Amino acid sequence: MSALSILDLDAVRAAPVSREPYAFTLGTNVLKPESIDAIRADFPDIAKPGYLTVDEVALKGRFKALIDELESDAFSAILGEKFGIDLVACPRLTTIMKRSQLKYGSIHTDGPSKVLTLLVYMNDAWSAPAAGRLRVLYDGKNYEPFAVEVPPTMGTMFAFLRADNSWHGHEPFEGERRVVQVAWLKDASELERKKKRNRTAQFLKGIFGR
Repeated sequence: MSALSILDLDAVRAAPVSREPYAFTLGTNVLKPESIDAIRADFPDIAKPGYLTVDEVALKGRFKALIDELESDAFSAILGEKFGIDLVACPRLTTIMKRSQLKYGSIHTDGPSKVLTLLVYMNDAWSAPAAGRLRVLYDGKNYEPFAVEVPPTMGTMFAFLRADNSWHGHEPFEGERRVVQVAWLKDASELERKKKRNRTAQFLKGIFGR
């Protein structure tokens, strides 16, 4: 298995897996400290709000190297071991967000085409007491009570197995909220469909400014 120079695999392995209300893991400091300054500097200068696929973003330097590591078979194997599933065989869809809008964060489970979703946050600090902090929820209607609240700070990792009850979301937040999302999908056709849908959504945002 090839060595990964940016992700701290000990921190990834040490993050506990919870099974209630669904299978998830929450880890901290999964980015090696010596890499953080370069990752911050190389984070894409994205003007549009929302998630963009890596195909739509100019990647460079250590940030590009981080994306390569997150999409690697080596990392998929480690994450799969944590959850007891084979992720290496799954196609991966990686998206990047820099700016959030108030309409984001509504409670959902993710679609059935996803096997597992990973979020790695890259914000130096987070002062908002509730807004923008993803929560592991018990139903599709209420932000409280919650099982876990995820601080979107630099090097925080949250991953979960998609299920019919994998409810999650965050209270509305507008502004900079840096995060990389990797979704392991059931098949390649879903990967192409999701990329096309994301391109269409970004095109419409460019026209209507939404």
